[in-house]
Amino acid sequence: MGKLNDKATAAAQPKEKQYKLSDGDGLSLIVQPNGKKLWWFRYRFASKEKTLSIGIYPVVGLKNAREWTLEARKLLAAGLDPMKVKKDTQSAAIASAAAPVEVLETVERISREWFEKFGKLWVDSHASKIIRRLERDLFPHFKGVAINTVKPIELLAVLRRVEARGALETAHRLLQNCGQIWRYAVSTGRAEYDVTLSLKGALPPAKETHLGAITEPQAIGALLRNIDEYKGTEIVRLIMQLAPLVFVRPGELRRAEWSEFPNFNEDVEEVWVIPESRMKAKRKHVVPLCRQAMVILGDLKELTGDGQYLFPSPRSKTRPLSETAILAALRRMGYTTQEMT
Repeated sequence: MGKLNDKATAAAQPKEKQYKLSDGDGLSLIVQPNGKKLWWFRYRFASKEKTLSIGIYPVVGLKNAREWTLEARKLLAAGLDPMKVKKDTQSAAIASAAAPVEVLETVERISREWFEKFGKLWVDSHASKIIRRLERDLFPHFKGVAINTVKPIELLAVLRRVEARGALETAHRLLQNCGQIWRYAVSTGRAEYDVTLSLKGALPPAKETHLGAITEPQAIGALLRNIDEYKGTEIVRLIMQLAPLVFVRPGELRRAEWSEFPNFNEDVEEVWVIPESRMKAKRKHVVPLCRQAMVILGDLKELTGDGQYLFPSPRSKTRPLSETAILAALRRMGYTTQEMT
């Protein structure tokens, strides 16, 4: 039987005996003699046939039933029983609902409190990645659930969903964040123990990947000569020339401001002081400047010294040069992603 559609689902009429309309992938609409329509999901787990009730039509529509079936298939692929996950989630929700509202400490509330406390210590880009990860992959699965009622198997089910979509590294990072959140909850008296301790080894190790980088001395020499001969914009050439002389993160170099070089061209120690507000560790960073770096800065001063950034965007002097501009330059010089990032 082919896939169902909204029209056929709504038009299905009761008969003397119960019957089903199949939608495929184990999903069926069961039409009872009294006219009631139920969504059933049939599957095999541990060599046993199982049937899980998804909901009543039209409260649960065809689109939602298919979405639930897809999630169930992902859980099965991750080695979890959808029926067990559903029961555990319902138990946690019932326990949370029974707790007094005024003292209910939910997963989301504690997580956001933890983020407000520690997020200010991180650079904005790092902090935004963490809160987006929590909002996308954690909060939706624990709506209104008290943090001290969550069981390891329930958190594992959430991590498995992330893993099932092919984001294993994200699943590991989410587990790390959850460990920080639960330990914070324990230290502040809102949870009894860190549930993530039971999940060590539950996720397969993330495949280690390395960014492209030239490390052979002769090839490094060729790269530096290619940079010196680069025929693109002068600002892009200068930032590529300065990068190997200062050894800072690309973002810190691209966002460098002339205010961080107050003693430039003066007879004082030649250093670049990056303020703590721009550092990942939120600590001031002092970068010694060699003679070659000072020559490059002198050339830059003539080009961009009247603005805020050493390396402004060609589209607006109020924004720094984009990362893609440097990557594009490497590609124009013939270096692939696997060779050099």
